[in-house]
Amino acid sequence: MNRLVLAAAAAVGFATALPVAAQFQKPEDAIKYRKAAMTVMANHFGRVGAMANGRVPFDAATAQANAELVATLSKLPFAGFVEGSATGDTKAKPEIWTEADKFKAAQAKMQEDVAKLNVAAKTGNLDQIKAAFGEAGKSCKSCHDNYRKE
Repeated sequence: MNRLVLAAAAAVGFATALPVAAQFQKPEDAIKYRKAAMTVMANHFGRVGAMANGRVPFDAATAQANAELVATLSKLPFAGFVEGSATGDTKAKPEIWTEADKFKAAQAKMQEDVAKLNVAAKTGNLDQIKAAFGEAGKSCKSCHDNYRKE
């Protein structure tokens, strides 16, 4: 019985330690993380955009692969918007923290629109991709307009 209690206590301790270990050591680490995640996401989004805007030849498989990556990557940057990371080498506006609910709503809207882009890319239909890309781009721009310093 004591071994069972000890094992359960160890499991609970391990499980509660994971979130602490996953946090950023310093605010600048969170800033670097979110900037890197945004850079990679923007790169793959731009590849779809180049096809949607006719700057490069359309390739359905490439569009699909990049849209899928963007959908996955769209979830990453927001883990880096932690308390204490409002200053330093960042373009984040203070409104991210003072208007947290609005910021989270903008995040959710962008992720929803990017998911729709991913669905459109899976059809291989350029017109559907163009329409979905335009909506996703509006979501990105809206968030940058409201929450990113120039």
